[in-house]
Amino acid sequence: MYRIAVDVMSGEKEPAELITGALKALEEEAEIELTLIGEYDIISKELAKTDFDSKRLKIERADQIITMDESPIKALRKKKNATVNVGAALLKESKIDAFISPGNTGSVMAAGLLRVGRIKGVSRPPIAIQFPAVNGSTLVLDNGANTDCSPENLLQFALMGQLYAENVMKIKNPRVALLNIGEEKRKGNNLTKESYKVLNEDQRIKNFIGNVEGRDIFSEQVDVVVTDGFVGNVVLKTTEGAASFFLDLIKESFQTNFRSKIAALLIKPYLKKVLNKIDYRQYGGAPLLGVNGVVIISHGSSDRTAIYNAVKAAKNTVQEDIVSLIKTELEKNEELE
Repeated sequence: MYRIAVDVMSGEKEPAELITGALKALEEEAEIELTLIGEYDIISKELAKTDFDSKRLKIERADQIITMDESPIKALRKKKNATVNVGAALLKESKIDAFISPGNTGSVMAAGLLRVGRIKGVSRPPIAIQFPAVNGSTLVLDNGANTDCSPENLLQFALMGQLYAENVMKIKNPRVALLNIGEEKRKGNNLTKESYKVLNEDQRIKNFIGNVEGRDIFSEQVDVVVTDGFVGNVVLKTTEGAASFFLDLIKESFQTNFRSKIAALLIKPYLKKVLNKIDYRQYGGAPLLGVNGVVIISHGSSDRTAIYNAVKAAKNTVQEDIVSLIKTELEKNEELE
């Protein structure tokens, strides 16, 4: 059984919405045991409205949440019974195999680092997010956990991203690249120039293809893209903003007159496929790679679909034992040194 816990209190949506998504995953995945973290009365009231397998589901009490405007570290220390603290403690004590939260990203990350702890040898755990691409998706890391990085940090990101792409995303011999302002190896700032050398020379990076530009993330040219968290977060937020902007333009254009409304009806099935492709909810959440357990950071606005997919993603990550694979990879590094 894969023991997965979900924080159902910290997101922007009501707990009922998140509970619905988690229960759907429980219903479809027979190998899952589910723990819902939050206020007992609220969760039990929602569960009373549904049919669920009580043998595979439990409630873990947590009556505090860390809001989006709070300082993550201060709140973690002050709110001992916050959902992210409780979830991280369960993971640390091996009472669960994975923890999912749509709460304050900084607090989930801090709980993973301070409560669960890093894998020995990992200097900076990155947030790894799947971006939609022509064929499947492209894994980009880091997306905001580490704003200042060294070439050695980016090398570790590449190694962990390579393992995740191979084992969880099922990409054979994933192509790993460095995000830069041009493809030429001499381009970029000091970090990218030095990182290029480190990535190119390390034999553990099995398929390093060099530099790629931001637009290449969405192409079929690359599978794993590494960058520092500052740039990665700018890429993430810009992409989210651009997607929202263009969707609004499309909706507006199809409401201009009768002909446009008819056209919208005709292309609706095809447009739906496009929208599903760029919908963050289909990926569920982003793993914080390099911590000594599976921590999935979901979008703050996650709904039932996102939580459903986050539970499935957590199960797959645990199933492929990414934590052990990362530990083994870094042990190789220690032997080489």
